[in-house]
Amino acid sequence: MFPTRSESAVRAGGWRRRGRAAAVGALLVLAAALTWSRMSGPAPSSATGRTLTVATWNMCGVERWNCEGTGSPAVKRRALSELVARTGARVVFLQESCAGDLRAVRARLGASWHTAFHAYTWRTAAGRTSTVRCAEAGQGVAGTALLSAYDLSAVAPVPAQQPTVGLRRGILCATVAALDVRLCVAHLSPPGSDRAHPRWELRDDQLRALVSAVPARRTVFGGDLNVDPPAAHNPAAWVWPAEPYRAYEECDQRSASSLYGRPTHRSRHKIDYLFTGLPRAGCSVRDTGASDHYALVLRVRTR
Repeated sequence: MFPTRSESAVRAGGWRRRGRAAAVGALLVLAAALTWSRMSGPAPSSATGRTLTVATWNMCGVERWNCEGTGSPAVKRRALSELVARTGARVVFLQESCAGDLRAVRARLGASWHTAFHAYTWRTAAGRTSTVRCAEAGQGVAGTALLSAYDLSAVAPVPAQQPTVGLRRGILCATVAALDVRLCVAHLSPPGSDRAHPRWELRDDQLRALVSAVPARRTVFGGDLNVDPPAAHNPAAWVWPAEPYRAYEECDQRSASSLYGRPTHRSRHKIDYLFTGLPRAGCSVRDTGASDHYALVLRVRTR
């Protein structure tokens, strides 16, 4: 179960239960790895052009968001590069990333890699907005991002309800035309995110906006959704629309009726997801050692 913290101590990408989302006991999770996935090890081999590996990772890149002790920018850059190399990921969804760190990793990976970035903003009670800067020189602003070995087209943020006062995260989509796959990375607002209306729940509207932005089949979408799966022990299960688990499959979903998954956060909660309408070929959860989130890695068949 998450430790109790004051609002000022909870980092922006972390977990909160407020208002209608009451505090809950620890989610029952699958302790054993699924038979078709692995926790670690070398990237599985696959026929080039037939499978796509997509990862999602909250980098915990903004130190003041309770990310102290999760690694320096250099450590996080190295961890992201290693995640790509060890898993064979050709697309990475990122949350709490810093623009400067993303540029550095892209340069390290080579000129064939591409990025798309959506900056977080902070909105004051007076209606003024500003970007959120990371701590160290050269890191730039914080946001969600796509890191891709393929050209990205039709890049666009998805409109969704955001706090009237407070941190605005967001949803960013792009298309890999070479594979005819639409990608959407999201970072949703946990309870209490709206400083003017701390009891307001935003995740239900944001999840509906996310699902509405993706096509019926050729898509991978997800990220840090800041909510447990919609299972019986989750009192916030109502925020989930039906489509993610009915029209699509989640990376760590064992069957159509299974709504659980392995933890993706050190609190032992699953709050990171990858959904797809394409056939799944594998799923793994990996501790990068440089965040309070684990990376979730999905392989799908593209033809």
